[in-house]
Amino acid sequence: MTDRAMQEPTLLLLTALADEPRHGYAIAREVEAISGGRVKLRTGTLYGALERLLQQGLIEVHKEEVVDSRLRRTYTLTPPGRAALAAEAERITTTAREATRRLAGAARRPGGATGKAATA
Repeated sequence: MTDRAMQEPTLLLLTALADEPRHGYAIAREVEAISGGRVKLRTGTLYGALERLLQQGLIEVHKEEVVDSRLRRTYTLTPPGRAALAAEAERITTTAREATRRLAGAARRPGGATGKAATA
């Protein structure tokens, strides 16, 4: 990974795998839950992203099994994937903390958060 911010789908996929290994359908449902229903990954998008994360070494296949005559892969984070997710979580937390601090400071100034001077 680079120092560049993670794209939201990557962040959501890694977050979905942070607590336990999951197969594709379970990952998609978890991403939807984490995002409050805002992000719904289509099958092609999901598996394309999983393949990219596999190639980057951020996730790995935890196990493969045949279910209803179909191969089901369960994915898990790798140590580099866990480190990348932790770094992104810290970056987001730091940015959110600073945004909150600045908003609170603006609300205390005359004119409040709008930046306009108060009128009598």
